[in-house]
Amino acid sequence: MNTEEKWKEIGHDPLASGKDGTIAVDHLMQLQEIIGFGGAFTESSSYNLSRVNQLVRRQAIACYFDPEKGLGYTIGRVSIHGCDFSLSSYLYIKDHDDSLASFDISRDEPTLMLIKDAGSIAKKDISLLASPWTPPYWMKTNYSPIHGGHLMPEYYQVWANYFVKFIKSYRKKGVRVDYVTVQNEPEASQRWDSCLFTPKEERDFAGVLGETFEENDLSDVKILICDHNRDIMVKRADVVYSDANTSRYVWGTAFHWYDNEVFENVAIHKSKYPDKHLFFTEGCQENGPHFGDLAVGERYGRNMINDFRNGNEGFLDWNLYLDDTGGPNHVNNLCSAPIILKIFAEEIELMPAYYYIGHFSRYVKPGARVLETSGTETVWHVAFMNPNGEIVVIIQNEAESEKDINVLVGSHKENVKLLPHSIITAIFPAK
Repeated sequence: MNTEEKWKEIGHDPLASGKDGTIAVDHLMQLQEIIGFGGAFTESSSYNLSRVNQLVRRQAIACYFDPEKGLGYTIGRVSIHGCDFSLSSYLYIKDHDDSLASFDISRDEPTLMLIKDAGSIAKKDISLLASPWTPPYWMKTNYSPIHGGHLMPEYYQVWANYFVKFIKSYRKKGVRVDYVTVQNEPEASQRWDSCLFTPKEERDFAGVLGETFEENDLSDVKILICDHNRDIMVKRADVVYSDANTSRYVWGTAFHWYDNEVFENVAIHKSKYPDKHLFFTEGCQENGPHFGDLAVGERYGRNMINDFRNGNEGFLDWNLYLDDTGGPNHVNNLCSAPIILKIFAEEIELMPAYYYIGHFSRYVKPGARVLETSGTETVWHVAFMNPNGEIVVIIQNEAESEKDINVLVGSHKENVKLLPHSIITAIFPAK
């Protein structure tokens, strides 16, 4: 199919005026490089896949990781021992084993198998980001895995050693951990696995973690801070990056989308710390499945477009697979996912969010560059240049009315009509 035929499919009209505005893409202004797209290999996800037959399991993995027929995922996230989307809280060591002699990741075997199967379908190794929800309970001020508490300074080194054990254990299984965050949501005291870090505590522990990685030949593992919502990302970065010793160990800042959509904080961070990287590491629709809810899909599209426009480099969704209750979750913190597995029917339900993510992940390849765009604010828009030179433009219309938009790429102009509540991806071939 040639370019003209593609544009006709999405409403190309050479006589249209572009009355609702113009999007100008500057193909010469190449910005940040894209890491890739993916989701979280939670224990709940691997467990749900074990509850359906092998054919459905393979089809479900292909839906995300097949580079041609699926979403083309290439990255993923794992928890360092238990999280709320584990079947229960758990550790890799016996209680009070500060020597870490009992360290054992055997409980993660189903998850490791899923990661390897995903890589087989993707035809490449899946790059992982790992995050802890809590240190072992006896290392914390509240002596509990839940309701926050703080990591006691006398345990900083033991906890850093635990990271090393985890990364090396995964690598021995043939699974690479290329990124870690210091702590998942360090300002959230939850009724599930959680731990609080003040910005100064995160700065201090990140310094210990960086030194420990260096001493254990893991300097290639990239450390990220924050791993929480956009509203706190700049203030935490200000504290951590003001310390030259710690800053040299920290690759960048991870962030989530909950509670707010202050996209300007992503841009502020990019402006203040241009040498640091930005990585969206978690987002989902809360409060159980939302079958057929287009607004959930629009939430994904809106957040992805604005984060990439403001400096984000990679996108990690939360759970890959949940059941039709939005779980399992051992504290009933049920959520939605782009793929819901109907367990008893053994069926795959592709949610609206799945298709919205696909407008990005199917066409924007790792190594792509975000391009500068300007023009109308009546629709959301972002553009990328893939490594092969083709230009990908994604436009989302959340209005109740159709939008008539001109798209300018260099000297080339095309016109598109966007239906109400729609998203399109347009591809301009490389010159």
